[in-house]
Amino acid sequence: MKPVTRLFLLGAPVLVVVAVLFNSGDDGSEVLADHPPVRPEQSRVPDPLASGDADERKELAERIAKMPPGLAEPKMKEVAARLVSSAESSTLDWRGQYGAIEDPGDGNGYTAGIIGFCSGTNDMLHLVESYTKTHPENPLARYLPALRAVDGSDSHEGLDPGFPEAWARAAESPDFRAAQDTTRDSLYFDPAVRLAKMDGLSTLGQFIYYDAMVLHGPGLDAEGFYGIREAAMKKARTAAEGGDEKVFLNTFLDTSRDVIKAKSRTEQRDSSRIDTAQRVFLRAGNMDLRLPLRWEVYGETFRIDAV
Repeated sequence: MKPVTRLFLLGAPVLVVVAVLFNSGDDGSEVLADHPPVRPEQSRVPDPLASGDADERKELAERIAKMPPGLAEPKMKEVAARLVSSAESSTLDWRGQYGAIEDPGDGNGYTAGIIGFCSGTNDMLHLVESYTKTHPENPLARYLPALRAVDGSDSHEGLDPGFPEAWARAAESPDFRAAQDTTRDSLYFDPAVRLAKMDGLSTLGQFIYYDAMVLHGPGLDAEGFYGIREAAMKKARTAAEGGDEKVFLNTFLDTSRDVIKAKSRTEQRDSSRIDTAQRVFLRAGNMDLRLPLRWEVYGETFRIDAV
C-alpha cells in the first residue's frame, strides 16, 4: 500500500489543476497556464504562471524557452519518471504501471496508472473525459457519470465491480497509454518544470517541484503545491530572486514535509521520498541529478546507473 499521493483543497470538491502551458488565449495571445477559479473561502495564492498581462506572459514564455532543457531533456525526464515511480509504485518500471489500479485506502478512491491518477482527486476524471472525446467507445467511457459523482470522495459507487477491469483493458491500447503521458505532462510535469525555471532552479530543483506537484496536487491552498511554494518563499529567496538555491530548496522541502506530517493520524504519512531521496541528492550537491543515483523510499533501496 503506497502512501497518500494527493491532498485535497480545503473546501473544494475537486483538485485545482493547471492546464497545458503555452495554449493560445481567447485573444490569440500565448498564456503560460490557467486554472479553474477557487472558492472564495479558500486561501488564495496567485499562480505566477498565469499572472501579468499578455505581453509579460509572452516575454516570460520566450525567456523560459531559451533556457537549457533541464529536467525536460529526454534522458532526464526518464530519470524523473523512475524517481517518481519509486515513490508512487515502489518500482522503477513506470511503463509497467499503465494498467495498474488499486484502492490503497488513503481516502482518494481508486489510484491508477503511471502517476497515480485518483478517482477522488479529479485528475482521473480529467484523463478519462479527455480520452473519451477522441475515443468514445473506450472501456472507461460508460463510467464517466460515476467518476463525476465520486470526484472529491473515496466512494466506489457506480464503479464497482467492473471499473478496475475496464481500466486494465483500456491500458492495453497504445492510445490510452499516450493519453496518460499527455495528462501527466499537462497537469504536473510541464507546469512544475517551467515554474522551477522561472524561479532559477537547477535540474534537481525542477524535479523537487515536479514531485511536489504530483504528491500534493497543484492546489492554491496551504496544502497544495502553490501554497507550499508561497510559504517557502516567505522564508527564503529563490535563486531568481538572488537567494541561495540550496537554502530555498531545503525550505521548500521542510514545508512540503510539514504538510505530509500534518495529515490525519488515520492516513499514512511517510516522508521518505523527501528524507532519504531528495535530501540525499541536495546534501550531495547533485544539482544536475548526475548518474548514478542511489536513494531509499519506504525502506527500499533504488539505483539508477544509466538510462
